[in-house]
Amino acid sequence: MALVTGPTPPARVLLTEVDTAVVAHRFTALRDVLAAAAKTAGRDAPPEVLVASKYFDPVAIPALVAAGVTLLGENRADVIEAKQVAAAGTPASADLRWDYIGELQSRKAASIAPLVSRIHTLASESAVRKLVTHAESGAAVPTLLVQVNVAGEAAKGGVDPDGLPALLEAAASLSVDGLMTMPPLAGDPAESGRWFAALRELAAAHGLAQLSMGTSQDAVVAAEQGATVVRIGGLLTSDDQWERFERSHG
Repeated sequence: MALVTGPTPPARVLLTEVDTAVVAHRFTALRDVLAAAAKTAGRDAPPEVLVASKYFDPVAIPALVAAGVTLLGENRADVIEAKQVAAAGTPASADLRWDYIGELQSRKAASIAPLVSRIHTLASESAVRKLVTHAESGAAVPTLLVQVNVAGEAAKGGVDPDGLPALLEAAASLSVDGLMTMPPLAGDPAESGRWFAALRELAAAHGLAQLSMGTSQDAVVAAEQGATVVRIGGLLTSDDQWERFERSHG
């Protein structure tokens, strides 16, 4: 898989070539593992697999779509459109959806809204106000997930659990369907389970059905705790990551 240095800042290495057959095989195998894990949570369907497009140059996006990926997540507003254009000519592009998974700055909220079907990172009343104003102008606003800092990490974004009711009240006129969290980094994926359980309980307390939680390292744990969408990075393209995954779940 060829590499190219991506835009800076931040410095990033982007994949420009993707082995479609390899990614398709891993994508299917991952979904099977997640489906089995989801049964532990009493769910009939596996969580959606969101593939983070920040790891891929626009020229690699068509290969991801050809491999069966139907949900991509981008964390930079300035590159979403370029990657959407790259995907537009692929046969399966009609089934492709884009989510926004980067920090939602209030000044960019209105410009991001028309580009995606869902935003995972609503976390401030200032962003809520921007989106409400956007909606009141007659423009469409995507489905929203509130990012919750369940572990109370000072360096991590998201609303504190105690602040969630006020934010939900402020966003009452918008379509807020669920919650998202990023747990503390842990050497053992199982350590993330308590944070995922805490998010699930918060969502249930507020009547919210969607849970965006879990990344490449702890997606299976998240599925066991009721995740409805997991975010995958290099797992599908990194041989080292995939070998570790297979040793744990193969």
